[in-house]
Amino acid sequence: MGYTSLPSTDRLKEHLYNHKGFTANAKDWVIIYEKILRTKSEALKLEKLIKKRGAKRYLNNIASRRKA
Repeated sequence: MGYTSLPSTDRLKEHLYNHKGFTANAKDWVIIYEKILRTKSEALKLEKLIKKRGAKRYLNNIASRRKA
């Protein structure tokens, strides 16, 4: 989750193989949602919101809106 100018699949590969954090330890990550924003500031604002709420809660909220 976050801002990148790379395609999301390439960014995930970077996290999985060239990263020492939590993402690198869990090798089973898959992209289930992607949102393309126009500006970096929009992306960073959304990232802050998601981290504040929690990714799982944010995605559950999106899923519940799609069902309605």
